[in-house]
Amino acid sequence: MKSKANIDGLEKKIDYFFSDESLLSMALTHKSYSKDNNERLEFIGDAVLGYVIAMDLYHLHPEVQEDALSLMRVALVRGNVLSEVATEIGLSDYLRLGTGELKSGGRQRPSILADGLEAIIGAVHEDGGIESSRTLIRRLFASRLSNLDLKELKDPKTRLQEILQANNEALPVYEVESIKGEDHDLVFEVKCSLPSLDIYEIAIGASRRLSEKLAAQKIINQLEVKGLD
Repeated sequence: MKSKANIDGLEKKIDYFFSDESLLSMALTHKSYSKDNNERLEFIGDAVLGYVIAMDLYHLHPEVQEDALSLMRVALVRGNVLSEVATEIGLSDYLRLGTGELKSGGRQRPSILADGLEAIIGAVHEDGGIESSRTLIRRLFASRLSNLDLKELKDPKTRLQEILQANNEALPVYEVESIKGEDHDLVFEVKCSLPSLDIYEIAIGASRRLSEKLAAQKIINQLEVKGLD
């Protein structure tokens, strides 16, 4: 664990001071370092981040409909954005990684940084509740929330196709897994798969089109982790 002074430095950067610093310690612990690691806090942080960003977008853009709001939320919580935010607060300096991860450059790996940021958000939620985590998220994502322009967001299906073509990979396959609900309130479950890479994701939305877009974005997130973007 980093010294108390260094941990204070991270707390100053995020402008949140923990009552229970063991939560912060856990949030900074990667699975390569210990079996007691940040994965559970990451799970909480992911859910809290999605909720807060969704609520802020809902109130900031009263004229925007569900499909567009969903794409805006996805654009803000995607892995590369989280790793950028983590880099901005210098999170890599505080992470506890196993020897193997350290030697392979784990401190700069986008997926580890993104997961660590979500774990920090989860730790703040567990320490101070939803309002504390909401304040933190709004502070960290303020510029991105205010500068997000729906017109500049490229359709995830189009982006995915461009990525695959640039890497000489086969195009994705979209399949409707299920359609549930009443005629006026249907829910579509769609699977997007890349057979050549043995990758697939499933997304649920209020229309087939939206579900395909959300599934495509999930695939893009996976490819970014693999260095294909």
